[in-house]
Amino acid sequence: MARDEFLPVIDLAGTAVPVVAPGDLRYEALCRAYNYRFVAKPDHFVLARTPRDVEAAVHGAITTGRRVTVRSGGHCGEDFVATPDVGVIVDLSAMSGISFDHEFGAFAIEAGATVGRIIRELFDGWGVTIPCGFCMGVGAGGHISGGGYGPMSRRLGLSVDYLHAVEVVVVAADRTVSTVVATRDDDDPNRELWWAHTGGGGGNFGVVTRYFLRSPDATGTDPADLLPRPPGALHIAEVNWPWAGLAEADFVRLVGNFVRWQLANSASDSADIDIYALLNCMHRAAGDITMHAHVPDDAVDPHARLAGFLDAVGDGVGITPLVRRRSLPWLAATHYLAVPQTGPLAVGLRCKVKSADLRGAHTDEQLAAAYHHLTSDDHQTVYSAMEYIAYGGKVNSVPSSATAIPREAVVRTFYMTLWHDAADDDRHLRWIRELYRDIHAATGGVPVPDATSTGAYINYADVDLTDPQWNTSGVPWHTLYYGPNYPRLQAVKAKWDPRDVFHHALSVSPSR
Repeated sequence: MARDEFLPVIDLAGTAVPVVAPGDLRYEALCRAYNYRFVAKPDHFVLARTPRDVEAAVHGAITTGRRVTVRSGGHCGEDFVATPDVGVIVDLSAMSGISFDHEFGAFAIEAGATVGRIIRELFDGWGVTIPCGFCMGVGAGGHISGGGYGPMSRRLGLSVDYLHAVEVVVVAADRTVSTVVATRDDDDPNRELWWAHTGGGGGNFGVVTRYFLRSPDATGTDPADLLPRPPGALHIAEVNWPWAGLAEADFVRLVGNFVRWQLANSASDSADIDIYALLNCMHRAAGDITMHAHVPDDAVDPHARLAGFLDAVGDGVGITPLVRRRSLPWLAATHYLAVPQTGPLAVGLRCKVKSADLRGAHTDEQLAAAYHHLTSDDHQTVYSAMEYIAYGGKVNSVPSSATAIPREAVVRTFYMTLWHDAADDDRHLRWIRELYRDIHAATGGVPVPDATSTGAYINYADVDLTDPQWNTSGVPWHTLYYGPNYPRLQAVKAKWDPRDVFHHALSVSPSR
């Protein structure tokens, strides 16, 4: 359909919405987001700045028979936004405001605000923070709706544990487009829509335009008292174990030590709940296995407790690691750990990710499978790794039914491979798929919820979980991501997006 058939429809709303189509200098730049495996070619990008712009774009898309998707930060690991049948992409990157809303008594965060901007502006403006990630370019739109976690989660829980309300553009059965606000208040008739955005994932129910965040038990009117305060500084340890000195038994011991410590120290009342760590098992081609760990510098006996943790992780490993320790002010420390937004490890990359959440330890056989793939001689890569990430703590003080994201995990595992050349797609995809399959060989190649696993994390989307070649468990993908919460999500979908306007390869399907 021609461009001039779309523009009059959205102009009926009386807006001056920026629209970019082929031939515009900006078009090719907008076609590519973080993952260069997927290049969008829609009829139009709509660069929304207000909820009314979003309404106009969605109305224009459904009126002219186009499929519409939405992008905030553009970090989706799969082609949820960029499939060939998409006619309109609503880009929310200009909607990046962060403010305090006195009507709600909560912080308003627009969906296009990045994690880096959220951390800095909440701290600079009010001296507060929320638990969120450290990939600074990720947009709030998907990050929060999928649950949102990060280095502060053991102490503070998930991003969605602070979600007071959400503003969403929705499409009714009669194609009416409107903006609604759903809150966590028990008497709110829209409360189930709020609940669906506490871990249901992006692109499912409508277009999120704003989140409103405050601590659920906060009182008073001073914004500085309505979200948690971060520590003044973090005491940090960076640890390197050279692959050249690690035998398979050392690797099994090292990872086993890390996970066992987490299992023993991740209850919500643990004295060491404030110790965060990420063990990055990079492919041997990178040279080292690394670990980042930190503890608030103003906590009780922080340096000695962190030293005890380091000793526990290294116990019995037949190599002495390189350890560097330092203290940094909190805001500087958040950037110290941050995933870069610029440079060859951030731009122009092709990417595939997977995840599995643990409540028990991997067996020696699973770790041997990981060692086999991480030391393969034929895999040369920009970056390929399996990460073990500290989790649990306050995350698990909230019942699983209270939010859409399942709870109970104490370690999150994250699998990632990055490369530049499309000619290498098959090699990298085969490597990560076989690594994941072999680690979960006893449960059909996927992390079926059991004594060891709780499933996977929707923000690390992986369409292989729908593929019987890679998921032979007989357990559907939505059980792996949502567990028993999926039927409730389907009911929300049926009410708020009955025409399934917002859908993708792993979207919630309406209950019938």
